[in-house]
Amino acid sequence: MEYTVQKLSRLAGVSPRTLRYYDQIGLLKPARISSSGYRIYGREQVDRLQQILLYREMGVDLEQIKAMLSEPCFDGLKALKEHHCKLLMRRQQLDSLIANVEKTIAMTEGRIIMTDAEKFAGFKRRLVEENEQKYGEEIRGKYGDKVVEASYQKVLDMTPQQYAEIERLSAAFNDTLKEAMASGNPGGDLAQQAADLHRQWLCYFWESYTGEAHARMAQMYVDDERFTAHYDKIQPGAAVFLRDAVQIYTGIHE
Repeated sequence: MEYTVQKLSRLAGVSPRTLRYYDQIGLLKPARISSSGYRIYGREQVDRLQQILLYREMGVDLEQIKAMLSEPCFDGLKALKEHHCKLLMRRQQLDSLIANVEKTIAMTEGRIIMTDAEKFAGFKRRLVEENEQKYGEEIRGKYGDKVVEASYQKVLDMTPQQYAEIERLSAAFNDTLKEAMASGNPGGDLAQQAADLHRQWLCYFWESYTGEAHARMAQMYVDDERFTAHYDKIQPGAAVFLRDAVQIYTGIHE
């Protein structure tokens, strides 16, 4: 079956303007142009649009989607299976968070008593979900699904006391890094102390620590503008300074 822009937009639930824009940037070209000048889409374009919309739901930007779908070795079936697994995980996280909110409402209304562990469980689920949405693709690509899932499980198994320690380490790290930057020396005592605090913080999330992984993580803070922006809130240039300090701390320079 063939579709015009209007028909395909109604079928897919996107605007005609979106389809025209996808054509303009080369993401979704029509199968042909009719004698009347209408864009005509066939089965292949419908399938491609479905893939585009699936990736958009996962928060992947258009340039990345275009690059993936343009790869000669792109495996559509494998991509769909990976997407399915991520959606199942998100559903599980959302179900847990919804249940937690419902319990909180019931507790507030005086219908049930909620333990501290139950209150904390919903927060941990939300923390995992937000991290997956923001950075999931990057960290999975760099470290693999198994490592990422193990890290998420550590968060979900975390006790309130462990989370409090993470908060303490995070505050100490921020203060120490800011003070170290004043010296301008990533190899100095304060900078190396900041790198060690960063290692301690990471160990609450990682199944096992290696200097190589620590150095790769620090480099990613510089390579990815979102991580850079996060660390540069401490002080402009913090991401680069931390990367240099961690490279000295681990003895690994990428």
